[in-house]
Amino acid sequence: MNLKAERGAATRDKVLAIATRLFAEHGYDGTSIEAVLHESGLSRGALYHHYAGKDALFEAVLEATESAIGVQLMDAVRDIADPAESLKTGIRAWIRLAGDPVIQRIVLIDAPSVMGWERWRALEERYSFGMLKTALRRTGTVPDAYLDLHAHMLLAAINESALLVARGGDHTTAEAAVEDFLIRLLRRA
Repeated sequence: MNLKAERGAATRDKVLAIATRLFAEHGYDGTSIEAVLHESGLSRGALYHHYAGKDALFEAVLEATESAIGVQLMDAVRDIADPAESLKTGIRAWIRLAGDPVIQRIVLIDAPSVMGWERWRALEERYSFGMLKTALRRTGTVPDAYLDLHAHMLLAAINESALLVARGGDHTTAEAAVEDFLIRLLRRA
C-alpha cells in the first residue's frame, strides 16, 4: 500500500472511531458533523472526501459495528458442531453483546430510523439477520417456506429481549430469564 493510501485509511479509521463514540454517546440526532470535525481536527472538505455526509458516516459506523458483532458471534459458535446448540449459543452471545451501549444505540435504536427499515434490513441481511437465518436453516426445524418469517420473529424477540436485559437493573437475572424464554421458544420451532 502506498503512503497516500495508508494515510487515507488511517484518517477513515480515526473518523470512524470518533463518530462511533459520538453516535453511541449522543445518538444520531445529537451528533453533529461539527463535533466530528472538532474532535478529528479535519477540515469539512477532508471529511467529505471520505464520507458524503452524516448519513454516510453513520452507515459506515453501523457497517463496522455489525462486522465486529459478526466476528464475535462467529467466535462464540466456532467450535460447536450441533446446529441447535450453535443457535442457542449465538443467541446468548448476542444478548450479552447487545448490553454494550454502543451496540444498543447504533444498531438497535438509531439504525432502523436513520437508515429506514428496508436499508437497515438489507444491511442486517449481510450480518446478524443473515447469520440467524443460516443458523435456523441448519437446525432443520423450520421448513424453508417459513424460514424468513421465523427468522424475523425470532430476531424481533431476541432484539427486544436484549434491550430489556440491557435496561434492567439486575443484568445477570434478566439475562438468565431471557435466555430461558428464548430457549423454550426455540424448542417449539
